[in-house]
Amino acid sequence: MRYLTRAVSAFFCALSCSIAIAAPAPADRPAPRIDASDIVASDAVGVVDPRRALLFRGVFAQEVARRLKVPAAEQRAYADRLQTALGEKVLGNLSGEYVVLVDRNANVQVLFIYFRATPSDTWQMIGASLVATGRPGEYDHFITPLGVFEHTPANMDFRSEGTTNENHIRGYGKRDMRIFDLGWAQGERGWGKGGMSQMRFQMHATDPDRLEPLLGIRHSKGSVRIPASLNAFLDHYGILDAEYMELVASGKSLWVLKSDRQVTPWAGRYVVVVDSGRKNRPAWAPGPGTKARAKVPAGADTAD
Repeated sequence: MRYLTRAVSAFFCALSCSIAIAAPAPADRPAPRIDASDIVASDAVGVVDPRRALLFRGVFAQEVARRLKVPAAEQRAYADRLQTALGEKVLGNLSGEYVVLVDRNANVQVLFIYFRATPSDTWQMIGASLVATGRPGEYDHFITPLGVFEHTPANMDFRSEGTTNENHIRGYGKRDMRIFDLGWAQGERGWGKGGMSQMRFQMHATDPDRLEPLLGIRHSKGSVRIPASLNAFLDHYGILDAEYMELVASGKSLWVLKSDRQVTPWAGRYVVVVDSGRKNRPAWAPGPGTKARAKVPAGADTAD
């Protein structure tokens, strides 16, 4: 199910006006809180301009705690990487839905959310946050796989029970965090003689107290660890739930979806993993500080 027809998208693409964004609030008072329901409200003829999806930048900024300030030139460079990766999978015309992009490079470790209203538009960044991907070196540790991965109910998500393992670590984060299951993937083994084999690829929160401060370095067994606030953002607004919503529209009841969620009209379905090949860490993607590194708990890299 698509939320906007091609005809509607083309109509709004033809308009030369741009969406007005409120000017920043004076420094002596906080900016007014953005209500997501106002962004997705339809106009007089019952249509939601797809370009309003870009206004979720403000929602991301107020709800995601570990967000990054990515320079404009870097945003454009990652938009190009995203388009290249999609094009290689015959998805070069994808538009009208959010896409999650991850740079697994050891010197970056960042997740981006991108959107464009039509194929003729350039991809625009909604927000970015630090993550942790696969750390090679030990048995059963994979390097996070590259490629375009579809988030589909064929690999049904589930939720964290918030329990601890033998090292007192909550591998999936606090209770009720959503685990985005991307299914089986061919991953590069990070131990022994290397080579490729199957791994279960997931994206999920991590222990908020002991492991979240370590985001920004490779530290998982192959999955993508994300901050709890980003997990809640993706979950609440259905950023990757296009196919889940198709099931709901057909009359299916899915226990993993919360009743109070506010799914946007631009729900997507793709997680794209790239490697920028950077040799040095950019200032806009700082790794964990020395205090956080000094408090790495035992078994921290085996938690997922």
